[in-house]
Amino acid sequence: MSNFRKAPKRKLVSEINVVPYIDVMLVLLIVFMVTAPLLMQGVKVDLPDAPSAPIDDTDDEPLIISVRADGTYYLNLGDDEKAAKPLSEIKETVAKVLRQKPKTPVLVWGDSEAKYGLIVGAMTHLQQAGAPSVGLVTEPPSE
Repeated sequence: MSNFRKAPKRKLVSEINVVPYIDVMLVLLIVFMVTAPLLMQGVKVDLPDAPSAPIDDTDDEPLIISVRADGTYYLNLGDDEKAAKPLSEIKETVAKVLRQKPKTPVLVWGDSEAKYGLIVGAMTHLQQAGAPSVGLVTEPPSE
């Protein structure tokens, strides 16, 4: 007989170890919390302060047309979001998108220093492109 003792047989446990999955979930939560504010890209405009109700949340990503104070227009679609575009080109692009997805919300970010006529001109072109309604984006007033 040998001098070595046999180790008692352990019963196999078929339960999943949950602790690593919780760690992964928390890391992903932190990553998404950090990257979420970075997803809203566009041209920097100073939005006017006005009390308003939030728009209805839809699954479609909105088309955002930015109007800067110097009279340039930008569309948040495609690779060249930071390139100024003429209203006629924006109108054609919006019309194409709305033909494919008619429920896509269309929003206008107008700089608070932009002339009223520039913003109304953008809204008119968007309605001619087939947008059933055009929303104006504002920031809540700071108290």
